[in-house]
Amino acid sequence: MAVLSIQSHVVYGYAGNTAAVFPLQRLGREVWAVNTVEFSNHTGYGAWRGQVLDPALPGELVLGLEERGVLGKCEALLSGYMGAPEAGLAVINAVRKVRSLNPNALYCCDPVMGDVGRGFYVKPGIPEIFKKDVIPLADIVTPNQFELEALTGLDTSSLPGVRKAIAAIHARGPKVVLVTSFREGLRPLDPEARSPGDHLDMLASDGNSLYRTRTPELPFEAGMAGSGDLTAAVFLSQYLKTRDLRQTLEAVTASVYGIMEATFKAQSRELFIIQAQEELVSPSSLFEAVLC
Repeated sequence: MAVLSIQSHVVYGYAGNTAAVFPLQRLGREVWAVNTVEFSNHTGYGAWRGQVLDPALPGELVLGLEERGVLGKCEALLSGYMGAPEAGLAVINAVRKVRSLNPNALYCCDPVMGDVGRGFYVKPGIPEIFKKDVIPLADIVTPNQFELEALTGLDTSSLPGVRKAIAAIHARGPKVVLVTSFREGLRPLDPEARSPGDHLDMLASDGNSLYRTRTPELPFEAGMAGSGDLTAAVFLSQYLKTRDLRQTLEAVTASVYGIMEATFKAQSRELFIIQAQEELVSPSSLFEAVLC
């Protein structure tokens, strides 16, 4: 069985598929990577070369997999940065095609749109595609706090507000919601917003229970990218393994924090996914998920 990952690709550094494919493989998953853009480096540098790929390309590649007779072996789909609204249609068609061959296949949508301090960094039309068409198809959705507020229009600066926003996502169809970053007191859509605390939370909900893990917040400089892509990939892999929300949240928190800590200690602008790969299978720190 394999994971079909449809997202961006960079030649240098870690974002999109370069941040997702190796972690999935290190965790024992076969991965079929489909790229939506081909850039020299991630956009956090402020300058890059490359291009958004033809939005028809993902559909062509998925068709090729179907013609080889292997598409039914896909156990999950993962999507991230799309590059153009038309790529959203390709993702939608891929999900429907895979499910027609394997109704049990999971779809994990990382609704990449923006982040605190940077605002939106996707083309117009992409947020609307996520809201109206992509999110309702997903089994798992993994927004950061900025994206959760953008998707729902609800205030996420408090835990009760986040609960309401998560419930709004569940109401559209997804069974599992992972909020990859939550800082209480933060207004994520405020252009002047900055992280006010010394810790960072992840929240995971299945509609009945809401779990939280808390880690120290590492003071990275602006421009770091790929942590959300890494988180979504590891969460999907661990959820496929356990189907247990609490165990999955604890596993992804430990692995991602281990890689982020190694990256911070090295003062690297790029994730230490390769150098700290043991954190994916045997994390050096553990974090308890508690009901909240």
